[in-house]
Amino acid sequence: MAISFRKTLKLAACALTLPLLISATSATASNYPNRPIEAVVGFGTGGSADRMTRIMSNHMSQELGVPVRVTNRPGAGTQIAANYILNAPDEGYHLFSSTFAPYLTNTILAGNATYSVEDFSYINFQWFDQDLIAVNKNSGYSSLAEVLEVIKNEPGKVRASVVQGSAGHLMARILLDAYDIPQNHLNLVTYNSGGEARTAVAGGQVDLVLISAQGSESIREFLTPLAIVSDERIEQWDVPTVNEALQPLNIEVPVLQGSMRGFAVSAEFERRHPERFNKLAQAMQNALAKKELQDELRSHEIGGVWIGPEKANQLMRENFETFRRYAHMLN
Repeated sequence: MAISFRKTLKLAACALTLPLLISATSATASNYPNRPIEAVVGFGTGGSADRMTRIMSNHMSQELGVPVRVTNRPGAGTQIAANYILNAPDEGYHLFSSTFAPYLTNTILAGNATYSVEDFSYINFQWFDQDLIAVNKNSGYSSLAEVLEVIKNEPGKVRASVVQGSAGHLMARILLDAYDIPQNHLNLVTYNSGGEARTAVAGGQVDLVLISAQGSESIREFLTPLAIVSDERIEQWDVPTVNEALQPLNIEVPVLQGSMRGFAVSAEFERRHPERFNKLAQAMQNALAKKELQDELRSHEIGGVWIGPEKANQLMRENFETFRRYAHMLN
């Protein structure tokens, strides 16, 4: 009877403790966040991702009820910021902001990063940008098919500018491969920034450029646009899609996503604290639904769509697989 009585006491104690544990867990979830959140940008101040993050941080703060403080940790193609996020406590107080495509992909494929795309959980990609294929207006070229014919038949004549490791860089290589053009037939000049690549084509130092379309508005007067790397035509540039432009040559190429900018956290954080992850995602979705924020983003020519975690993670993995398939061309 004594043993039975002790067991009864233990069972009673457990029964009393269980509701307290559940209550404590619920309280922890409902109290999140209770201190400032750090939004870590993988680039320096003033760039596209930085400007997006600073605008979003104010509205995220309103939704979450705590400050969202922006810090910049540039370097190594965003590896420094990525490693900082992965080494931080997985508690939901560190938000990664970046141009995930192509930079995160490139750090894994070409930058010897020790992480993978699966180590991050992508909350949302809100700002997409297709690549523009254009020539200097004085080059004399009027179509993409014409340019590729010249590259094929007159080696070294055409000079092109791209950002090193970008989707535009890879697309240049893919175009040559698709039309059986030796890679060394194109005089390809790589730059570390889009500004440098655009200056080269605007100034006539190169004939051809493959570069982010949205950032090229400032040099429109110096360009003859030839194609947009997209499945659909876009309003900003009245040109055919890349595969429409290639129809005279009877070839087709994969459509690479130019840039995908948005926010992510460590995958471990989502696994450990799904309720906190959902709260972050909901706050971002609520913020992007506000006209005030959309007007502010639009005034700075920054994208503001909501696609959500499921779609964002799918797009990131698809982007990585496409780059992985053709990564050897960037060597």
